[in-house]
Amino acid sequence: MANRDHARTTAGEIRVVFSRLRRRFREVSQLDELTPSQTSVLSRLVGADASSSDLAAAERVRPQSMAATVAVLVGRGFVDRAPDPNDGRRQLLSLSAAGRAFVDGTRRTREEWLTQAVAERLTDAERETVDAALPLLARLAE
Repeated sequence: MANRDHARTTAGEIRVVFSRLRRRFREVSQLDELTPSQTSVLSRLVGADASSSDLAAAERVRPQSMAATVAVLVGRGFVDRAPDPNDGRRQLLSLSAAGRAFVDGTRRTREEWLTQAVAERLTDAERETVDAALPLLARLAE
């Protein structure tokens, strides 16, 4: 049981640290302009076009909720709609040029902040410890 208690404590601490990092990312970038759902949709569209129903399934939300999220992003000019060439009944969503610029800009801002924080706040030995932990954290995320 002690192993389970330790795992619970570790899990809680990981959650807190990632929540704090997520808040800091929002503070240093333009993400305050968007909801977490809108931000997630933009991130998903970086890799490939998708339909609203595909996005709803990936985000585990109702299609109606995704439609509202997409409507805001289309209205802001971040997402474009086009007929699916393989199925005329569907529309594919893609990042517009403005959406891509927004995503690239916020990623660059967050990365620059994190790079500076790592360089200024961690010793060489601490950076090596973080480097060693990254594969473990990636395995948890799988």
